[in-house]
Amino acid sequence: MKKTQLFVVATPIGNKKDLGQRAVEVLNSVDFIACEDCRTSKKLLDELGIETRLVSYHKFNEKQRTEEFLKEFEAGKTAALISDAGTPCISDPGRILVKELFENGVKITAIPGASAITAFLAQIPRESEQFAFFGFLPRVKNQQIEIFEKFSHIDFVFYEAANRLEETIKTIAQTRGENAKIAVGRELTKIHEETVCAKASEVLEYYKNHTLKGEVVVLLYAQKPEIGDDAEILEKIKKLKAANFTNKDISAIISTLDGVNKNKVYKMALEL
Repeated sequence: MKKTQLFVVATPIGNKKDLGQRAVEVLNSVDFIACEDCRTSKKLLDELGIETRLVSYHKFNEKQRTEEFLKEFEAGKTAALISDAGTPCISDPGRILVKELFENGVKITAIPGASAITAFLAQIPRESEQFAFFGFLPRVKNQQIEIFEKFSHIDFVFYEAANRLEETIKTIAQTRGENAKIAVGRELTKIHEETVCAKASEVLEYYKNHTLKGEVVVLLYAQKPEIGDDAEILEKIKKLKAANFTNKDISAIISTLDGVNKNKVYKMALEL
């Protein structure tokens, strides 16, 4: 069996005690460690008494470093790949390196450990094992709307920056209705770890009076079958139009009260 040349090692996302003994042994034994930020990784290694050489590997030097690492592996060297926190290649650098090394016959082994995705999903209520993961959302609102609509049939997990979360939840409410159910995990495994699970409108209200800082992971629950058939929705639209409500107001009212997709109601109102 070919000897492993690259170990993909998960590091703690907050609590340093989450780093397993096997990971420590690997980081101690390899010839060098490819890391996202040498300064951040050195702090962790110093606490563990590990003196293995660090080499920076991030999204701005991936191609160059990959070529350099290939030469190292050809010379029989071994290495570990780590990120600042969590599992490399999962919304962190590493995907390009792993792909290139795999195609060049370099044996790769993962040393599992902390991951915000699995930690989060293990502590919130879910009705299904199925979920889709996106990583960090695009910042353009229309692109976010397209994604939320595309994955409406399945629990949808994504990362978001704390300072953008409020606007993202507002976009969810606009797309899926204010009753759309979401869960937010913040600072997982850390001292101020917090999980909130409620309707989009309730989560927005909650963060008006509570801290919203740190690393954030979000689950947008699958959209439940809409209440009432199209005929019932049309009847409600007609009544609201007769009361001089605008199409925008009508879509908001029916979406909030009945959980029907706001965009669907708006289109139906336009067609009348």
